[in-house]
Amino acid sequence: MAKAGCFNRSFMAVLFLTFSLCFVSTLAKLQQIDHPLNSDSLRILVVGDWGRLGHYNQTEVAFQMGRIAEEFDPAFIISTGDNFYENGLTGTDDPQFEESFSKIYTAKSLQKQWYTILGNHDYRGDVEAQLSPILTNKDNRWFCMRSYIVNTEYAEIFFVDTTPFHDKYFTHPGHDTYDWRGLVPNREEYLSNLLKDLDSGLKKSTATWKIVVGHHTVRSAGQHGDTKELLKEFLSILKADDVDLYINGHDHLVQHIRSLDSKLQYFTSGGGSKAWRGEYDLSKEGLKFYYDGQGFMTVKITKTDADLIFYDVFGNVLYKWSVSKTHTAT
Repeated sequence: MAKAGCFNRSFMAVLFLTFSLCFVSTLAKLQQIDHPLNSDSLRILVVGDWGRLGHYNQTEVAFQMGRIAEEFDPAFIISTGDNFYENGLTGTDDPQFEESFSKIYTAKSLQKQWYTILGNHDYRGDVEAQLSPILTNKDNRWFCMRSYIVNTEYAEIFFVDTTPFHDKYFTHPGHDTYDWRGLVPNREEYLSNLLKDLDSGLKKSTATWKIVVGHHTVRSAGQHGDTKELLKEFLSILKADDVDLYINGHDHLVQHIRSLDSKLQYFTSGGGSKAWRGEYDLSKEGLKFYYDGQGFMTVKITKTDADLIFYDVFGNVLYKWSVSKTHTAT
């Protein structure tokens, strides 16, 4: 199994302490993790919607991630959720953890910390299994919580549990079952506290760059479209608190949509495996780029500049976007 052998003991101790405190962190402030950097920039790989035992080109995307990462040298990797299809994990001993994660992302360049969040498919399984430090003992790259903050020298990244916002998972789940332990019957309290914590954390942040990561789309030209539950108070908080980037998965594609009334930019990186759904709206207001296929994203941030690049399943550059704190976006 893949192991990341370069994390210092004090850093891992912080991670395990955070695990023990935060299986459900709705009644306390979001836990913060400091991730030290050994570079003049923050470099991140972002992939989502991937865990399919290597099928649907997951292995091919992983190979290209490893190839790009050899030169890019990311500080860590972000998963935007739906880590294990179709129904999450059955428990901490589910072999899918190794078969869809450890045995797929084997490149030396990918042996970095993975900061992950839960998607709706993850909630169909044993949620607490994905949150458990037992998985980190199996592969110490793995880190998953419902909501938390990663602090770096150049940016603060707020990971937000978006699945419980979605009404249909509660009211019209169809044949699917969801693991709502810790969320029901207090869903409204959970969401209210989460929004308060997010708003408070963003307001207190002194970071040059503020990034929010969630599984679900806020705005999308893809099959799922906009998530109406996130267009309300959640989006208002992002705009009011000067968030630069909202990064998500859920739609199995890569895309960029710009806000027309704020500096907020929406980036979807959900092309980790099954894609090519063929349902999209290219007339979507603010749409800058759309690719209905597999791929992943790199993010490079300095004190003054941010550069984002989408790659396809062959490692080809699909799209580049840059913005400066002192210049106009290109």
